[in-house]
Amino acid sequence: MDNQVNQTAKIVLLSILFTLLVSVSLLYLFRGSLMSYLQSELSSSSAEIGKSISDSEQIVKTVKAVNDAVVSVVVTKDVPVYERYYEPFAPGGLFGGLGITKIREKGTEEREVGGGSGFIVSVDGLIVTNRHVVEDESARYSVMLNDGTSYETVVLARDDEFDIAILKIDEPLQSALVPISFAKSESVRLGETVIAIGNALGEFRNSVSVGVVSGLSRTIVASNNFGKTEKLDHVIQTDAAINPGNSGGPLLNIYGKVIGVNVATSKGADNIGFALPADEVKSIVDSVTKYGKIVRPSIGVRYVMITEQMARLNKLPVTYGALLVSGDGAVEPAVLPDSPAAAAGLIEGDVILSVEGVDLKDVDLAMMLRQMSTEGDVKLEVLRGEEKFTVVLKPVVQ
Repeated sequence: MDNQVNQTAKIVLLSILFTLLVSVSLLYLFRGSLMSYLQSELSSSSAEIGKSISDSEQIVKTVKAVNDAVVSVVVTKDVPVYERYYEPFAPGGLFGGLGITKIREKGTEEREVGGGSGFIVSVDGLIVTNRHVVEDESARYSVMLNDGTSYETVVLARDDEFDIAILKIDEPLQSALVPISFAKSESVRLGETVIAIGNALGEFRNSVSVGVVSGLSRTIVASNNFGKTEKLDHVIQTDAAINPGNSGGPLLNIYGKVIGVNVATSKGADNIGFALPADEVKSIVDSVTKYGKIVRPSIGVRYVMITEQMARLNKLPVTYGALLVSGDGAVEPAVLPDSPAAAAGLIEGDVILSVEGVDLKDVDLAMMLRQMSTEGDVKLEVLRGEEKFTVVLKPVVQ
């Protein structure tokens, strides 16, 4: 019995020694591959940690660089002041008379009635914000800088087609201003890190939130607290927190360039906000800087954008483009007399397929024209019947 136990122990010991010998041999044979794998894993982990630290430090650096260019827009207005008073009332002289409480107006006083955000785009105090923030023409507007300095402003322009307004500081500057610059809209990538800064809830000045670009070229219908709605095309969607009061503030890339202007949030979901694209905003700033007002290129046409459903119902030869149509006959012709379009020979029924090589598939003709320079020619590809041709015309400003 003892011999059998000893024999079993020897076998187990030999098996363990053999396994160790094989393992050591394999490790020796494949030591190069193993070392390469371990180095790769360590490098990858270090890169991820380094990238995380780098991105965090870049965000901090960016916020520090641009924070002083973000302002809080303060809306004030003269509002009525009411007081209670008692009016004697003595029916038939009974009970020595009674007093009836009434309310009457007793003058007015200036009060803060609203607010939003904005950002400085020129050293002399030009400021971008949303039109809906400053749409009350009877109100007064001022801006408060990050350091608490307050300045009175005037509204230079309100855009009727786009939810953007331009303010200008209307008093001597106490210190130099540092503006923010714009990025190109085509540089915006889905998933990239973005930073929103603004006057959150109208109370927390220069609040910072971070997220990503969640979607591009969205179309939304935005509404204000008074039920007024407007359609906004090609807006940027982000999950960076945008709260009431953030309207008009910048949406920035990680390097501090403005990629959009925060304009709206979705009430039916969390972390869905929208920003107007930088290119269109910059064209408005450039126009106000040059002309003192918003002017845009116009070619003098009336049109509807073709959809697949419209093309199917009307048996149109294409499923995209701007179809030139008249409204009320001579009152609203498809092509205005003496317009650039008329001079180029365009007629009702023509379809403008592209502007400067960009097909009008997911973009409106008006939006393309808004981005055009107020100087220079514009090339259009046009479809008439089954014939395609190109026209070059010089828009006028209006």
